[in-house]
Amino acid sequence: MSSLFDPVKFGDIELSNRIVMAPLTRNRSPKAIPNDLNVTYYEQRASAGLIITEGTPVTQQGQGYADVPGLYAPQAVEQWKKVTDAVHKKGGKIVTQIWHVGRISHVSLQPNEGAPVAPSAVPAKSKTYIINPDGSGAFVETSEPRALDKSEIAGVVADYAKGARAAIEAGFDGVEIHGANGYLIDQFLKSGANQRTDEYGGSIENRARFALEVVDAVAAEIGAGKVGIRISPVTPANNIVETEPQAVFNYLVEKLGSRGLAFIHVVEGATGGDRAFTQGDKPFDYHELKDIYRKAGGTGAWLVNNGYTKDTAEQAIASGYADAVAFGKLFIANPDLVERFKTGATSFNELDASKLYGGGATGYTDYPTLEAVA
Repeated sequence: MSSLFDPVKFGDIELSNRIVMAPLTRNRSPKAIPNDLNVTYYEQRASAGLIITEGTPVTQQGQGYADVPGLYAPQAVEQWKKVTDAVHKKGGKIVTQIWHVGRISHVSLQPNEGAPVAPSAVPAKSKTYIINPDGSGAFVETSEPRALDKSEIAGVVADYAKGARAAIEAGFDGVEIHGANGYLIDQFLKSGANQRTDEYGGSIENRARFALEVVDAVAAEIGAGKVGIRISPVTPANNIVETEPQAVFNYLVEKLGSRGLAFIHVVEGATGGDRAFTQGDKPFDYHELKDIYRKAGGTGAWLVNNGYTKDTAEQAIASGYADAVAFGKLFIANPDLVERFKTGATSFNELDASKLYGGGATGYTDYPTLEAVA
């Protein structure tokens, strides 16, 4: 029977424990370039079996929020090397979440202040984060997108592969493809955002085509054993809607089963919210999803996420349902989360939600460890 503290393999990546730091946007990398504060933040959390970095855009077009680190500028790659070096020196493993936000963006963040791109010209009716002329941050309505021309899609797929190559050059142990939370891949997958009538829209097979092309391109670039994908079958994040999520994601994971990926990262329920949330006419069956992936030959680790505690995480692993569990807000406030879990600590730092997005060290790198307050 496995536990949270046993080692596990994610494809080519060997983890010392099964406690994963989830990707968490923090908006502390001005001009999309990582900095020394980011180095400290990730280094502090290197005891995680695996760190998945905050979403990292593969192009400026893929950028949807101000001050998130990118992978598309040479300086960004050089700065990311400082992060990966620091984590590796602490004995940790780290992958970056490669990202294209699609319609969840604002013209002020786009090249030449153009419209964000999406499968279809369907407004998100969501918000994003920008920096005002006076330097203050603000949440504003996302801009109306334009539909990607079919001739552009291959170039966007290639951008993911370039981002993956840049990640390896920056010293990451692999990448997680962001296919969740209403961003570009999720927009193609779900009927509420995808109204295309070509081979990328309509049927489930067509809507899954873009996701599979991205997976194949990234795997061809860096090796499938270094690639994971994050999915969120029923989340309403960023106003994303799908009336038949079980059918869509059963099909997707079945096709992923033959591709030799390192891991599948599943957000259960509403991201950051109700684990029981569902879309469609019946509750989503996550066990069925995993069974279909395994029956299709999928050998990647099954990573689960959303509202897990130490106890429920242990149960998920001991039962054989999950291979590892990702924690988000707990890792923000408790850089030594692994040690707290291991020692049975009952004291945990409270998250300061007002300091989640933007700012400096406060609410970012100043959360104390148990050792520091002893």
